[in-house]
Amino acid sequence: MKGLEFFCAGERLEALPMGALYWPAERWLAVADLHLEKGSSYAVNARKLLPRYDTKQTLAMLSALIDAVQPSTVVCLGDSFHDRAAVDRLPDAERAEIERLTRKARFVWIAGNHDPAPPPAGWGEIAEEVKAGSLIFRHEALFGPADGEVSGHYHPVAALTVRGRGLRRRCFLTDGRRLILPAFGAYAGGLNALDPAIAQLFPDDYEALVVGREAVRRLSWRQLRPDATFR
Repeated sequence: MKGLEFFCAGERLEALPMGALYWPAERWLAVADLHLEKGSSYAVNARKLLPRYDTKQTLAMLSALIDAVQPSTVVCLGDSFHDRAAVDRLPDAERAEIERLTRKARFVWIAGNHDPAPPPAGWGEIAEEVKAGSLIFRHEALFGPADGEVSGHYHPVAALTVRGRGLRRRCFLTDGRRLILPAFGAYAGGLNALDPAIAQLFPDDYEALVVGREAVRRLSWRQLRPDATFR
């Protein structure tokens, strides 16, 4: 699987078309915001009848990635489970799939705001953040300078106008110093990459690495559009 190569804090990284990050030098794969069992959470708590197939779909995509890149380590950047009871609601087949995947590579589960409870023993390591080389992996970006920071949380999407049509696509955001990953979960929503909550983290120029079906395209933030400009 070939991604778009770029540099962050001096490290050569690849943004993969499925919305994951690969670090070839260390053979690390990073995914953000899986939100497993979001569908069942909505059915139970919000009484919204969403199909309960999001966990199955998300794990299928993750399995395909692991098979493709053969990582030594998989880092899940927080909000891996949609709420504290998500693990208890996992169907037997999805629970078995997580156990299978966590035997294929070292898993590091970084705590997010949705999943303060740790995953079951045997599924991997638990951490608030992980530092490796010049990179530091955490759930939510810290305000201010943060060289080498890799995070998720914001679910960034790029809004574009192509041939008069408005499009929204998941994207990575980077200024060469810090990096925000798109949400990987099948039911995860998205926040416009120009939203002030995101833009304040990049006081100078930054780029959107926009995820397509088969490739990742690099765009300047100046080429993006706020959602309200769509026709």
